Amino acid sequence: MARRSILLSVAFAIAALGTAMIILYVQGVDARATEGQQRVAVLTATDVIEPGESVADAQAAGKLEKSEVVRDDMVEGALSSTTSIDDKVALGTIYPGQQIMGQQFGSPGSEDTLTIPDDKLAVSVELTDPARVAGFVNPGSQVAIFASGDPELYKADGTTQKLSPYTRILLTSVEVIGVGDTSMSSRTTTEDGKETTEQIPRTILTVAVSQEQAERLIYASRNGDLAFALRTDKSKATDNPGVTARDIMPEVFGGAR
Repeated sequence: MARRSILLSVAFAIAALGTAMIILYVQGVDARATEGQQRVAVLTATDVIEPGESVADAQAAGKLEKSEVVRDDMVEGALSSTTSIDDKVALGTIYPGQQIMGQQFGSPGSEDTLTIPDDKLAVSVELTDPARVAGFVNPGSQVAIFASGDPELYKADGTTQKLSPYTRILLTSVEVIGVGDTSMSSRTTTEDGKETTEQIPRTILTVAVSQEQAERLIYASRNGDLAFALRTDKSKATDNPGVTARDIMPEVFGGAR
């Protein structure tokens, strides 16, 4: 009888331990699932902050406010207070809705200074608002750069051969070190015999790259279109062949390449 009681006690203990482990596992899964959805406080701009404008002046004008965002949407380096930048000025234009980062501010008089990493070159490209992630790319941002083109192959006999239009990643990770002024340019399109002209905002962005990266970036900007993709420390971007019309419309071309 005593032996049977001991066996029952051991069985109950094992069952209790198993239940506890299941509960802990489920709690761990729930915690991981909700970790990125937690809300955190960040400073955001409510109005345009001009280059050279001090943090004190921006605060006095009501251009800074604390708001909450989902942790996954928090920009790397975003600040929750002005403590570390109280005596700083904006190095470039900061637009309404942008999260405030320390890299956007510097000492008075340095707003026109471009800081280039020792082993890099500074290269500037001009992008439309959509191609620069609608204004969320700022100095200090890490971006992946994509290139789209409609290439031609020049043959030795002097003839050319049209190749498939493509989009592919050009550089997987580079740092933005400067954002210039936004200007307007005209774009005319023709549809059903009617010409339409629209004004397109374009902004100059400067990135820090190696010589090899600079060569690829300059060539791509002169022979196609560029688009920046904003990265976080968890973003993944790898070099691959990219896509052509055959990849996104396989039914038209009789299967993927």
